[in-house]
Amino acid sequence: MRVVCLYKRETDYGREVEEYLSEIARSSTRDEIEVLDPESVDGEIFAQARDIVRYPAILAVDNNGSVVQDWIGLPLPPMGEVIYYLNN
Repeated sequence: MRVVCLYKRETDYGREVEEYLSEIARSSTRDEIEVLDPESVDGEIFAQARDIVRYPAILAVDNNGSVVQDWIGLPLPPMGEVIYYLNN
């Protein structure tokens, strides 16, 4: 299982997302959140394959590439929910 966050840094919500990701990184998790810019090649491919058009978007993706859980837009999800998927 992996958790991916798509967001654009130079936006009104960019700083909020960065602080959120930093806080999760400080917690005890087995894995880190993968961060993608939806305007990069990899981010654009990832977002288009999953019909993501609003940001920020946080997705829990299983080993087959299927989305298990997603949180689209603001407000950001409770950290405990994201950490649960990071640890599984």
